[in-house]
Parts: sequence; C-alpha cells; structure tokens
Amino acid sequence: MSAEQNLVKQCKAGGREAFQTLYCLYAPLLLGVIRRYIDSEDTARDLLHDSFLKIIKDFERFQYRGEGSLRAWLSRICINEALMWLRSKEYRFTDSLENNPLPQVEEPREEEVDKLSEEQLMSFISNLPVGYRTVFNLYVFENLSHREISQILGINEKSSSSQLTRAKKLLAKQIKAYWSDKA
Repeated sequence: MSAEQNLVKQCKAGGREAFQTLYCLYAPLLLGVIRRYIDSEDTARDLLHDSFLKIIKDFERFQYRGEGSLRAWLSRICINEALMWLRSKEYRFTDSLENNPLPQVEEPREEEVDKLSEEQLMSFISNLPVGYRTVFNLYVFENLSHREISQILGINEKSSSSQLTRAKKLLAKQIKAYWSDKA
C-alpha cells in the first residue's frame, strides 16, 4: 500500500492526525491552485479553509483511483470553491470587450517564454482580467473544452474561445514588454 493510499485509508477512518497530515501535504499546492483564480491572498486563504472543511465533510465519498487521484479530487474541490466565490461576487464571465478589435501583438519567441520563471509567468496570468484569467486557467490547467467552460461559467462557447484568445494576446503583450524592459 502506497503512502497516499494509507493516508486515504486513515482519513476515511476519520483520523484527526491523518487530516492534519493531509493539510500539511496539500495546503501549499491547493493554495496555489486557488490563487490562479483569486487575486486576494486573504480571500484565497479563506477559500482554502472552506475547501478543507468540505474535504473533511465529504471525504468518505472519495474513491481512490490510483496515484494522483487524491490530488485531482482535492484540486477540483478548491477550483469549485473559487468559482463559486467568483460567481457570488457576480463577476461577469462574458467578454465585455468582444466588439473591440484584438490588439496586434507579436507572439513571444519560444525561448522568451521558456526563460520565464514559473513565478513570473503566474504573475502575468494573475494580471489578466478575471474572466480572461478564469477561462485561461480552466482551458490550460484543467484541460477543459470550451463547451465545458461555457457550462461551468454560464457563457456561450464563443465567449469562452474569445476570452482565451484575448488572454493569450494579453499574456504575449506582457511577455514582450517584460523582455523589452530587460534589454
């Protein structure tokens, strides 16, 4: 039995120490997942807390499906909490700039992107408008289709596609500006 399977078994038995271990192992990763969607560190920490309350409450329903299934399940709960929070704040996930032309931006070279630190790239992503950032994260990190994103966010597929395109353009603009400032 792997360490992950053993932890799942202990959590299913309701062991307090097991849940503390679960928290210590996964909280930093899950906070990072939430921060991809939420600007505020304080709000992200609150959502992490809320997520863990839900995780503890619903843990008996978790079905272990092999290595990585625990991490995926925990991440999904955190993403759902972040999306529910965004919806509660009545963020509009429609593209308010749809009628504006896309900025003409030269794509960054592959080596320009590769030279960025993960921290810098995540900073650029966090600078995107909420709707663009949300669609970008769901598409790139969660591997969801535009159809799935449209259902989750209550927008049409064309808005999802448009927001992803605009997010990529804004990221390209930020990357180009970053390297031109370094030159």
